[in-house]
Amino acid sequence: MTDKLLKRLPVRVGDCVIGTGEIIVQSMTNTDTSDVQKTVEQIYQLWQAGSKLVRITVDKEEAAAAVPEIIDRLGAAGCTVPVIGDFHYNGHTLLTKYPECAKKLAKYRINPGNVGFGKKKDSQFAEIIEIAKKYNKPVRIGANWGSLDQKLLAKMMDENSLLPEPLVANKVMEEALILSALNSADQAQELGLGADKIIISCKVSTVQALVSIYKSLASRCTYPLHLGLTEAGMGSKGIVASTAALSILLQIGIGDTIRISLTPEPGQSRTQEVIVAQELLQSMGLKSFAPMVTACPGCGRTTSSFFQELAQKTTQFIRKKMPEWRLKYPGVEDMNVAVMGCIVNGPGESKHADIGISLPGTGEAPSAPIFIQGKKTQTLRGKNIADEFLTIMDDFVQSNYGK
Repeated sequence: MTDKLLKRLPVRVGDCVIGTGEIIVQSMTNTDTSDVQKTVEQIYQLWQAGSKLVRITVDKEEAAAAVPEIIDRLGAAGCTVPVIGDFHYNGHTLLTKYPECAKKLAKYRINPGNVGFGKKKDSQFAEIIEIAKKYNKPVRIGANWGSLDQKLLAKMMDENSLLPEPLVANKVMEEALILSALNSADQAQELGLGADKIIISCKVSTVQALVSIYKSLASRCTYPLHLGLTEAGMGSKGIVASTAALSILLQIGIGDTIRISLTPEPGQSRTQEVIVAQELLQSMGLKSFAPMVTACPGCGRTTSSFFQELAQKTTQFIRKKMPEWRLKYPGVEDMNVAVMGCIVNGPGESKHADIGISLPGTGEAPSAPIFIQGKKTQTLRGKNIADEFLTIMDDFVQSNYGK
């Protein structure tokens, strides 16, 4: 394998063009797609959070029949996010039987491990490709090690066992996953689907395997690559694992679309996966989505929980305001905000930010200086420091962005 990365072929998906160097955040609903209202609401929420592509499950006739109404309702609400259909096992049947579903979707995602089995595999794959050609739709060929083509894997394992120095089993599996995707892409092109209509993914759930697979993929094909650690997990585990894997690849220029596949905690919004993806890209300096809040971790000088509450309130305020700010005040996504807890690093960090507040630590005078673009502008005192700071920040946005 060479480390040389090949230039990607641009692929248009609705209003998004994938493969031009911009990394696009993608997400997926977890509603029953046949429930039109809930699916529309969740897609709209994901779009509002900043997801540029949203994938939905199309697994049964009721889901396929619901797709046109879902997309029409979104359009009526001003939401133009491209909606992707996720097909397994019966995609050929659903796309054929429900042509309006096939027309309305912006892209199809199919899995070479379960698009068909035995003698039916090639014909069912061909049916989907013919429909994609008919309606001028791109296709993501998404291999996954949880549903890898077992016939291909068995063949490669047998061949590997005959080598003088056989590879370890997991390396054979990685190569089988890559070949499953690339061979299917070649097959799609032989059937007449243009290379500029194909996106590739090879998902696994371990960090080192994902890095190894995508380094190989990036040097062997020119298709745009969709990154994601599949079944990443819940909470900090899912966030850390996804960040560890994707940051390595993004740092060396691999990845065109990304998804953070978090298991939502009970009651948690689905938009959390969008926020984590955005914060990953913004922390790496690759793309800005919303003002970043710098906040100290706290120590014995900050035994009060007030600065923690203000940091949380500030973050929540920014997320609530971003749909409005994004439209009215372009450039605000690059704003830096500091919420600091005491006089040790507070004033310095606040001066480095576009706008910052340095709260009093334990035993310090009950005053909180405000710094705007490096200069102290005023000092807040009393019980309404938090609300006053948020008002000052909102005024600062209106005065300094979007002109």
